[in-house]
Amino acid sequence: MSVENDLAPPTAEGSPNESSRPAWQQTLLRHDLPASLVVFLVALPLSLGIAVASGAPIAAGLVAAVIGGVVAGLLGGSVLQVSGPAAGLTVVVAESIVQFGWRVTCFIVVAAGVLQILFGLSRIARAALAVAPVVVHAMLAGIGITIALQQIHVLLGGSSHSTALRNLIELPGQLLSLHGSDALVGAVVIAVMLGWKYVPPKLRAVPGPLVAVLVGTVLSLGLPEVERIALSGSVFDALGLPELPSGNWSAVAMMVLTIALIASVESLLSAVAVDKMHTGPRTGFDRELIGQGTANVVSGLVGGLPITGVIVRSATNVQAGARTRASTVLHGLWILLFSVALVGLVEQIPKAALAGLLIVIGMQLVKLAHIRLARRTGDLLVYVVTVLGVVFTNLLEGVVIGLALAFGLLLWRVVRVQVAATPLPDGRWQVHIDGSCTFLALPKLSGELAKVPAGVDVTVEMTVDFLDHAAFEAIEEWQRQQESGGGRVDFVEIGSARMADTPAAPPIRGFGRAAIDDMLRPWRHQKSGGDAVTAGVAAYHRGHAHVVRPHLDGLHDSQDPDSFFLTCSDSRIVPNVITNSGPGDLFTVRNVGNLVPVSGDDSVEAALSFALDSLAVRSVVVCGHSSCGAMKAVHSAAATEGGLSSWLRHAEPTLERFLAGHPVAAAARAAGYDEVDQLSMVNVAVQLETLGRNPAVRRAVTERGLAVSGLFFDIATSRVLEVTVDGVSAIDDHAALAVTG
Repeated sequence: MSVENDLAPPTAEGSPNESSRPAWQQTLLRHDLPASLVVFLVALPLSLGIAVASGAPIAAGLVAAVIGGVVAGLLGGSVLQVSGPAAGLTVVVAESIVQFGWRVTCFIVVAAGVLQILFGLSRIARAALAVAPVVVHAMLAGIGITIALQQIHVLLGGSSHSTALRNLIELPGQLLSLHGSDALVGAVVIAVMLGWKYVPPKLRAVPGPLVAVLVGTVLSLGLPEVERIALSGSVFDALGLPELPSGNWSAVAMMVLTIALIASVESLLSAVAVDKMHTGPRTGFDRELIGQGTANVVSGLVGGLPITGVIVRSATNVQAGARTRASTVLHGLWILLFSVALVGLVEQIPKAALAGLLIVIGMQLVKLAHIRLARRTGDLLVYVVTVLGVVFTNLLEGVVIGLALAFGLLLWRVVRVQVAATPLPDGRWQVHIDGSCTFLALPKLSGELAKVPAGVDVTVEMTVDFLDHAAFEAIEEWQRQQESGGGRVDFVEIGSARMADTPAAPPIRGFGRAAIDDMLRPWRHQKSGGDAVTAGVAAYHRGHAHVVRPHLDGLHDSQDPDSFFLTCSDSRIVPNVITNSGPGDLFTVRNVGNLVPVSGDDSVEAALSFALDSLAVRSVVVCGHSSCGAMKAVHSAAATEGGLSSWLRHAEPTLERFLAGHPVAAAARAAGYDEVDQLSMVNVAVQLETLGRNPAVRRAVTERGLAVSGLFFDIATSRVLEVTVDGVSAIDDHAALAVTG
């Protein structure tokens, strides 16, 4: 599997010798090689610390780091993800070692890897991403707290206990019998880790974990009785085959499933996070699981810890400038070289230094951002329960408890419905129904509807996204009884589920788009015959009148529009939609071709005078549009030398300016518009010139700063362009057109 397959070659830079190399060699030397050294410096202390925290042989962490870099790096689906022993599996591995022993745990790692490969081959990798994020966040937080409770005993000079509860109970006694040298080394490591982000940026280029462990190790050389890491030979001396379990296969199978699931979910979530950090090739999730599974099979066979994709190392890899998977592979080879050649240096590292490192890493798994997010989304209870379950039972039980609670809350939210019946001051009653209205809501629904006195008028406001047959029948029966007693029932339906729909039809879900479609879609898709206007008015009363009513409360005596809006009579132009305005904002005048006659027509002049003098509008707008029938007629008249109707003779100045090469036409032509649309834009510019000569407009511009502007609505793209007397331009940054004349 070559490096070239995973990265498009960058542009060659540098010396002539460098530019003569293949692109993949330049990428390797300039980006991946330096990045691999940085990742190696971060991964080395973390791998040692995780091995110590798991209760596994120290060399097992190094073996897993090497295999994670080389095997998972070559075979995985993520180009820049770095794999190795992870803090997320520390608690599970420690429990497995206590229950089954180290060699059987290696067998479990092999079996978990085989299961991961099956996951990848069955193409269910993305299903792992369906786990509720709050449960994953809480699982990591629970693991972090458990690691910190374990390692604080090591930092104080003692040994960790088997359970988090036991670690808490024994902590006061451990504090009373702390070992000063170990505690000092651990405290210094923690201080360096926490304070490293405050040092100058140039120093921060050196990984904080490496600096902390180095400082702690150097400090320990001058202190008495500091417990250090013990390695029996090199990494090769620690290699060994796994053992088959002697019994209790059900417990073994559960441990295999636990490690496989946690390793898979953690690797996939890490890959997703890494993809957000770079713009290179995206992760192949099924291939990633196959690569992770293969790495775990190899690691278990030779005596290594389980492997996952690790976000800390992966983020370091991206930030260090890695471009291909070569960086990941090289970092594994550097760890192998170090483990073989510098065993004596590893044995100088104090256990308390690694304990301080792990305490900080563990507590960093508890993220305030995750807690705030859980609180904001209403999932704080799930978060807290999952954390407590992971800490005080075990990881699998805690996650299962969290998932069960999350599913229960989801089900409750789905079936929850709020129903309230209240009297109004005018004697009417209002019934508000909000949520998913199903047969489960019938007791509450019936109880609230029963509060409404017989024979009174009722407005039923429904913000309902799901209405099943049982709820529909209950509401319909209550409506029938209410109206038979002389009352009237009006439905105001804001949600997508409607009483007007047939109850046998599948309900439509969703609020926003459905509501917009209801307001904008044409009548003809609803009615094949009959009075569409009457049907539309009924739908308006049912769905939108209550929304418009508050906006009209202050306008029932007088109007105060902001703009005089002159546009074409074309049915496709909806001024309030394309200007995002509401009732009372526009004083709209329509005519064929959005023309401002100089003489011979009083309608536009009267409307303009009223808008300027009586309403004191603050702007005057002329809006043309594409595919304009009036402009087509004007353009055709030019081709046939005559034939303009009486009204369209007001457009003769437009035609003359167009034929003379108006700059607006040139700008529109350069943008790809046809001649009719060019003429429409020129027409807007000419009407602006006509308005500029109008005495009332000139007076308003001078005295109170009236704004006069032109618009062109491109129906095909739904874009609105600005037209001036000599150019056309896009109004927003996202428009597909930006031209000037």
